[in-house]
Amino acid sequence: MEFYAHSTEQKDRSDWQRLGDHLLGVGDRAAQHAQCFGGQSLARASGQLHDLGKYTDKFQARLAGDPARVDHATWGARIACERYGSLGTLLAYGIAGHHAGLADGRPGHEGQSRPSLRERLSEDYRARELPPLLSAWEWELALPAKLTLPEGFACHPHPERRPFQLSLLARMVFSCLVDADFTDTDDFYRHLEGRPSRAQETSIQPTLMQLRDRLDLHLAGLPRDGSVNSLRARILREVRAKAAMRPGLFSLTVPTGGGKTLASLAFALDHALAQGLRRVIYVIPFTSIVEQTVQVFRHALGVQDRDDVVLEHHSAFFDDPNKALQAIEKRKLAMENWDAPILVTTAVQFFESLFADRPSRCRKLHNIAGSVVVLDETQTLPHALLRPCVAALDELARNYRVSPVLCTATQPTLRLDQGFSGDRKSVV
Repeated sequence: MEFYAHSTEQKDRSDWQRLGDHLLGVGDRAAQHAQCFGGQSLARASGQLHDLGKYTDKFQARLAGDPARVDHATWGARIACERYGSLGTLLAYGIAGHHAGLADGRPGHEGQSRPSLRERLSEDYRARELPPLLSAWEWELALPAKLTLPEGFACHPHPERRPFQLSLLARMVFSCLVDADFTDTDDFYRHLEGRPSRAQETSIQPTLMQLRDRLDLHLAGLPRDGSVNSLRARILREVRAKAAMRPGLFSLTVPTGGGKTLASLAFALDHALAQGLRRVIYVIPFTSIVEQTVQVFRHALGVQDRDDVVLEHHSAFFDDPNKALQAIEKRKLAMENWDAPILVTTAVQFFESLFADRPSRCRKLHNIAGSVVVLDETQTLPHALLRPCVAALDELARNYRVSPVLCTATQPTLRLDQGFSGDRKSVV
């Protein structure tokens, strides 16, 4: 019997996507996404298990036209738990939620709108909701014998922080899974429609080295006479001199008018190139400043007409009547996973995504790994949310090769007991 993941109008099923091909393809893509933080084995297993419930007669009948809904995600979560113990449970959140979103671990929370993971893994739920899983999946998939945490994963010295670490790891693997699943499915239908794949449709982007060279040309042309310009030049030199320092948490304190925007961009590009990081993410508190910063960056880098090089992501973009529909649709695709050399976004977008449960919001998270994250006007972070925000930045620096840069004229007071690891380095 042939098993399929996705169907078409073709009655002979000659162009349907085989289930084994989809699961292996998603596993490979997810592993590639996780390579930056060493989570390949976790992401590959998630990709191979996410649609395991399609190995059922009931789901195959649905593809053939039966309208009955079928839970096709929970079987993969169950097998992950059975095969891999506690790490399998960590993967089960993402596998079970790759369409509906990450569920609560336990039932009974106020406002809980869907079954908890514990409920979905129960024998009662299995008997009530899950059709029998056919054994063919074991012939088509070669799951790893065991799973481990990413190599070099650094557990926090305070045990009470370790559950938070695992929750972020679960979201990172979830991000790899949902991005890979969407892309593999999208490419399958694009091929049927005679359209290029997502990778082929994406414009060739300049490298960070090429962008740094363009920035150097722009900076070389700036005026240097006068006390303010000489101060900006000195700040720029000192900032760039620190770029070779090892990745970690940095602070950049520049007085108003000191050229902080371009100095921080220069540091970020220099540091990314020196440490093999992938992109620069600029996090700004206010939408109006996002738009201004994007224009400054595009001008300095000579990419005024390249939305895909300096990507602007904020909610107000879609309300702009001057944006053509085609440009909006293209920008939406890029916003889904933040796959751009330089991204400028709001603090709301950045931090809400790190704590989100929806696939669409979490899809971009794996592209934060291996980045320089410049937090402009850091003092504006809301005090009520400072502890989780700081904890997230600390964990990104600890295990995801992220160098956060706290950039402001007035640094906030951030103590060790508020979550930082204590190795903050001052750029200026």
